[in-house]
Amino acid sequence: MEYIIRKMKQSEYPLLEDFLYEAIFVPEGMTPPARSILQTPELQVYTADFGSQTADQALAAEADGKLVGAVWVRIMNDYGHFDDSTPSLAISLYGPYRGLGIGTRLMKAMLKHLKESGVSRVSLSVQKANYAAALYLRLGFQIVAEHAEEYLMVCEL
Repeated sequence: MEYIIRKMKQSEYPLLEDFLYEAIFVPEGMTPPARSILQTPELQVYTADFGSQTADQALAAEADGKLVGAVWVRIMNDYGHFDDSTPSLAISLYGPYRGLGIGTRLMKAMLKHLKESGVSRVSLSVQKANYAAALYLRLGFQIVAEHAEEYLMVCEL
């Protein structure tokens, strides 16, 4: 499959809500939450007024003439919060585009972009049961805290 990784356009930022919903880990056999969950304060921090903070950065994967994935960072008090100077990362792909290496390329592109921008580290939170945890470890993230169901991971750039 042919796809490109590029900087997300400001006009595309509203799509981050769709990608945030897709990023919610739903264990096998469980029912996904109602889309209204995106309006909770815990999830609004990821997308509300995205682009208004200097640390807000987003890259997109485009295939078949449409966005199929996104990775974005911002400094926020979210599940992946490490400290007030470390941006938290979120990544998501639409279902049919998972398992094709697009997420790995998105992550690598964002880590490179952040390093070139002078960012020293990035953090994220991932459910222990999420297969993506192994990807993050391969990309250089380290587990810095363990909670009941998730890991807090940091990548030093």
